[in-house]
Amino acid sequence: MQVYSWNVNGIRSVAKKGLEEWFKTTAPEFLCLQEVRAESDQLPDFIREPEDYYAYWNPCKKKKGYSGVGILSMIKPDTVNYGMGIDEFDDEGRMVQLVFPDWVLNSVYFPNGGNGDDRLDYKLRFYDAFLENSLMWISQGKHVVTLGDYNTCHKEIDIARPKANEGISGFLPIERAWMDKYVEAGFVDTFRKLHPDTKDVYSWWSNRFGARARNVGWRIDYCFVDKEMMCSVVGANIHTEVKGSDHCPISVELEMPFPPLEIK
Repeated sequence: MQVYSWNVNGIRSVAKKGLEEWFKTTAPEFLCLQEVRAESDQLPDFIREPEDYYAYWNPCKKKKGYSGVGILSMIKPDTVNYGMGIDEFDDEGRMVQLVFPDWVLNSVYFPNGGNGDDRLDYKLRFYDAFLENSLMWISQGKHVVTLGDYNTCHKEIDIARPKANEGISGFLPIERAWMDKYVEAGFVDTFRKLHPDTKDVYSWWSNRFGARARNVGWRIDYCFVDKEMMCSVVGANIHTEVKGSDHCPISVELEMPFPPLEIK
């Protein structure tokens, strides 16, 4: 079962750059999208309600053309949650959550903390609320799979220029410390687990100074799963060849059935 994720940085823009062909050729069982930046009625016809998929969209309520996430799923979930039930986070359209009998799938566009102390605080509080939500599902015996733009590079191996960016949001010690906390809570970075020594593979590049052509990038798009789920992960990839956004897609391959998760 293939699960893809892509921060498209404006779905209407990417739709003009081959999104339809890529989507139909790839045909994943699930596609998580971030930074959709469109209302539901503004989505291209082929992606709004595609054939053979259930489509779930969560646009930003505070400002049109900002943020927004979605999930396209070949499998109908039991429940769909448009956020975490916390207005200050949910109003920015940053999360769609599909609940299945034994697992939960999240598409999340985590906040950027680069616009002052208030936004960094918002980002860190969002992180903590998200972790609490994930642990709640684990306590109910459901696996948690989360794909999206985490907006933080965890380790030096995840960024082309670590020293030059150590004071920049996205690579701040306090942000990276939360990623450590996330891992310590029992969640696994699937790509790094399967490719522990792989270098120079990134998922985002600045649009300035030819960064992508020179591969001066950041790995900020991840798929994390709970550690008991890791035995079902048979592949994890970053599709750097796919253009159209300042991010590229990532994917994870999951093998069903998933192992039972003991309720603690």
